[in-house]
Amino acid sequence: MGANDPSQVQRREFIQAGALASAAALSLGSPSLGDEPNASKPTLPTRKLGKTGVDVTLVNQGTWRCSGVDRLIRLAYEKGVRVYDTAAAYGSEPNFKKWFAEKPDVRKSIFLVSKTMARSVAQFVEDIDKRLEATGTDHLDLYFWHAMGDHKEAIDFPKSPEFARAIEAIKKSGKAKYVGFSTHNARRAEYIQAAADGGFVDVIMVQYSPFLDKESPLNKALDAAHKAGIGLISMKQSAGQFGGARGMPTPLQESVTKLAPVLKERGLSPFQGLLQAIWTDERMSTVCVTMNNTDQVHENTEAARKFEPLKAAELGQLRDASLAANPTFCADCDGKCAAAAGTRARLGDLTRYLTYHEHHGYRGEAKAHYAELTEAERDWSDADLAAAREACPSRLDFARLLPEVDRLLS
Repeated sequence: MGANDPSQVQRREFIQAGALASAAALSLGSPSLGDEPNASKPTLPTRKLGKTGVDVTLVNQGTWRCSGVDRLIRLAYEKGVRVYDTAAAYGSEPNFKKWFAEKPDVRKSIFLVSKTMARSVAQFVEDIDKRLEATGTDHLDLYFWHAMGDHKEAIDFPKSPEFARAIEAIKKSGKAKYVGFSTHNARRAEYIQAAADGGFVDVIMVQYSPFLDKESPLNKALDAAHKAGIGLISMKQSAGQFGGARGMPTPLQESVTKLAPVLKERGLSPFQGLLQAIWTDERMSTVCVTMNNTDQVHENTEAARKFEPLKAAELGQLRDASLAANPTFCADCDGKCAAAAGTRARLGDLTRYLTYHEHHGYRGEAKAHYAELTEAERDWSDADLAAAREACPSRLDFARLLPEVDRLLS
């Protein structure tokens, strides 16, 4: 889809129409999150998290396990981050327990999120006690059913009476203020729409691209969720973009800058540009982004402090630059690539796992996810890869990427 595609223009006009609302919705403090241990340090700009009414900082620090988590979460705090995302699978919950033990006042001033890979509503309700013990707190601000759809949950589960009762029980216990789910499943539009129809889910964290087509099912589901007051958190928006975590070679950097002059005009890196594109969408309250080094903490928090809504033409520049940089992961994946290719292989997930391996360096995690797929879900040998690329919103070069999946993950 080209930069001048009518549906893309409509989508950009939709985002631009909300740009003023986005700017108006921002504030430079976060009074609803409590007093900071160092009150002289302002937080990052904030937005309301849906019907919760809570102000959350534009940057939400994802905390996948790494050797420097203690240092990074504290640096992010010093730089104004007040939303932290952890999970049973991340291995970082004990880092928060240690932090809270050393600095009890910190817990009062941050919005803490954790999640569990529940397989049943009973497990979901029971497992929160483990999350509280692991993080060293008596409550979570937000508790997620992790990776909705990846465990074969029914499409109508987010509006089901059993999920409603589980959420009510957790909130009534005081162990979590708000409850929702995360999802990067190919059918996430349907899960989000079900949650909007049900009306009892507080927050959804969703794999998201700032370049969605206005008429896409995901965009319409996000509209419905936003209208229903569900807080929306963006995730996996920068994975596999612009050369990955290892940085862009000079020719690619020059190409991206040429295609997106807004980056130079605003003094932004490509990743900062992506963040600002997401914040231009007023439906997204905060962006969850894993920061694995101090440079990323500085870069992402700086992007939030200097945020100004992007214009439609500037969004188009960024989209063109992103596509030209040969991404390895499509944040807009809805499974159409595999359908167009006539294969049962999960092309979107295969490239996502490759991105975990190469971009994030999560090699064990990538191989574990790959191993969980069935043989049919891994076997892309019958796929029409040219058709898959044409159907992919991010125009992934499957003919280049999938052999790398087999080589590195099998």
